[in-house]
Amino acid sequence: MTRRKLVIGVLSALIGLPALLLLILFANFYAVFYFPNANRAAAGTLLVAGEERGYLLYVPKSYDHTKPTPLVIAMHTAMSWPASLMSVSRWNDLADQEGFIVVYPAGTGYGPKSWEMTSRETPARMPDVVFISALLDTLETSYHIDKTRIYANGMSNGGSMAFVLSCTLSNRIAAVGMVSAGLDPGWSWCEDHRAVPVIAFHGTADPILPYNGGHPKLGDELLPSVPGFMANWARRNHCAPQPTDSAVTADVSRRRYDGCADGAAVVLYTLAGEGHQWPGGRPIAEEWLMGHYSASIDATRLMWAFFTEHPLPGRGSR
Repeated sequence: MTRRKLVIGVLSALIGLPALLLLILFANFYAVFYFPNANRAAAGTLLVAGEERGYLLYVPKSYDHTKPTPLVIAMHTAMSWPASLMSVSRWNDLADQEGFIVVYPAGTGYGPKSWEMTSRETPARMPDVVFISALLDTLETSYHIDKTRIYANGMSNGGSMAFVLSCTLSNRIAAVGMVSAGLDPGWSWCEDHRAVPVIAFHGTADPILPYNGGHPKLGDELLPSVPGFMANWARRNHCAPQPTDSAVTADVSRRRYDGCADGAAVVLYTLAGEGHQWPGGRPIAEEWLMGHYSASIDATRLMWAFFTEHPLPGRGSR
């Protein structure tokens, strides 16, 4: 049986769910099932506000408890699991090479997980923000985490959560990264005004979250265009108004805002014809499911290089 027939067969067995939800769910199932990560991570749980929350933790063999070690928080897509993003992003492989710790927290829900971004009247008390904050407390107690080098990133719904953390935990999160993220249409609820560096990646042919804005495939909220959202972030960071555009490859361009407060640059990689995928990682699904996959750039490596340039200002490593 071919992979495509296998996925279609399972989709057909769950006819009670909307078709697009099924596609997203099984795209993430595909990522775990067909691309198991060779580097196993340890599973952990944490009790937060009476609810047990889960995560996967990867500590490289080179970890030295006498030295402050960077931490990368990697957040999965909606209708997914931490293992899916671990497989797709290949953060563990880079952690082995560069010597940082990676944690993959799980969103909310039974079975497949998602990140809930409600209760914006009190953003810092969003349940998932409280969870991430408690997770940081736990990891900082158990490991010698460099508190100036804690970074958050995610894909799709997880990328949205990275933005939320930039608005609620900017005193702890040094910089953030977003891949094919669902972007927030408004900024009025964003209470943290520190200039937070950001690097983002988005395909022009994303079938789930449109590059040029509009209504997403799931949900009624009108989303801004990706370039427009990044321009707003540049204004938040008090960057120079005119960005620098450059060609990276034949199908990838980069827009960078500099002259920002505290050097908090804003960078967008646009991939022409790219779908809802993690560039240079493992395809989240075959192209008939989630659109074209590009290996022209490696989002994980570019993200890490950006992170290393942006420690949290004003705090010593501990």
